[in-house]
Amino acid sequence: MKVYFPPWFLTTVDEPHQQQRDFVHNDMVPERTPLLLSVWMLLTRCLALPITGLSWALHRRMGADPARFPERLGHNGLPDSDSREKIVWFHAASLGEVMQISQLAEHLTRSENVRILVTTTTASGADWVARKMPGAIHRFAPIDTPGAVERFLNGWPVSAAVFLEGDLWPRLLAGLHRRGVPRILLNARDSRTRTRFPAVFAWLLAPFSLVTCRSETVAEGMAALGLSLDRIHVLPDLRVAQPKLSLSQETLAALSHAVGRRPVWLAASTHPADEEAVLAAHEAVLEAFPEALLIMAPRHPNRGVPLQKLAQSRSLTTALRSPGEDITARTQVYIADTLGELGVFFTLCPVTFLGGSIGQEGGHNPYEPICFETALVFGPHVRNFSDAYWSLEQAGAALQVGDSAQLGPTVARLLQGDEAKMLARSGLAVSENIQDCTSKYAELITGVLKLNSSTPQA
Repeated sequence: MKVYFPPWFLTTVDEPHQQQRDFVHNDMVPERTPLLLSVWMLLTRCLALPITGLSWALHRRMGADPARFPERLGHNGLPDSDSREKIVWFHAASLGEVMQISQLAEHLTRSENVRILVTTTTASGADWVARKMPGAIHRFAPIDTPGAVERFLNGWPVSAAVFLEGDLWPRLLAGLHRRGVPRILLNARDSRTRTRFPAVFAWLLAPFSLVTCRSETVAEGMAALGLSLDRIHVLPDLRVAQPKLSLSQETLAALSHAVGRRPVWLAASTHPADEEAVLAAHEAVLEAFPEALLIMAPRHPNRGVPLQKLAQSRSLTTALRSPGEDITARTQVYIADTLGELGVFFTLCPVTFLGGSIGQEGGHNPYEPICFETALVFGPHVRNFSDAYWSLEQAGAALQVGDSAQLGPTVARLLQGDEAKMLARSGLAVSENIQDCTSKYAELITGVLKLNSSTPQA
């Protein structure tokens, strides 16, 4: 039985009679269209012009190239000379999502001889694709209005549409359905929005050919929405497949010489909510190890000077990396307000506290540090990576502190015994065991592509 969409849902502004392919599953989408979807379709049609104006303002505010704004309206499609190429489209909303796909895209390019199209909504995501995925085509994602969506889909005859984590736009999905393009959702995570509006997501996800989930809990939630179990797969978080952070051996050697045999620990990717807790923790560490050195690498380098002032207000002796200040025997806090050097600091420090976990930021990717055999410590608030942190704890590869007051005693304990080495080795083992997940992801996507290519056109 074909998936049914009401006629108004499929209304288009361009080429209303183009061919459609019959690539659908035998699942019945809920008969009644959720009210929120009906309202969304009506508003995006009636308010297309104001939405376009708002999109222009946001495009300029994020510092994106003004000349590329037409991409958000669906312009700049595939050149005619490339029209016979098989294209796999990855949509990744922002930098955090797009960083997950580089190895997977490279794998598919080699094994399936496909071109990769990547869309993002943010300028930072666009910049990353340009630097890290030179073989891919990048466009800004179209806004979810009738004209923009139709121009985009008419300009890009994609063989499969792959969405990272979420960012599912109703009108865009409707256009893909009408064209018979298989849809794939990768690395699905817990979502409060999906929980609050189950009818909407049941409707949107019903025709998806494949959904991969970070955990059994997420998979159970997808099944509860009505997706058939043969399309749901539980795989390691796709972020574990990111390339290991690079490091300069020359920089590592220089910093190792400067640190010498002093006890040293790292607070990485910190936010303002972490900073007070980390500095207080270091004061506790100094009581146990008067020669101890704390390296702080704030998430945003422009926090360097304010962080230095904060440390100095606590009578801690500091050095700031960006202006070239050296680590001396008197330095108690070394502030690494630079980019691209975390690999060096993870390697240098036997203990790492990963920031974003004291305040409400939701935590950062724990797989980045464990590749470098450092003992990982994190705070109580890691909702963005809850499954990953739970798995690492179960494997004896990470340690959570219940509140900021526990951080100092915990770090001091790790600096004086074998516990840190055990945590670090377990973390490295976990990292090595799951590095082959890229091939599994690629295998599943390839299966969808092959099924689609064998389906006759209507």
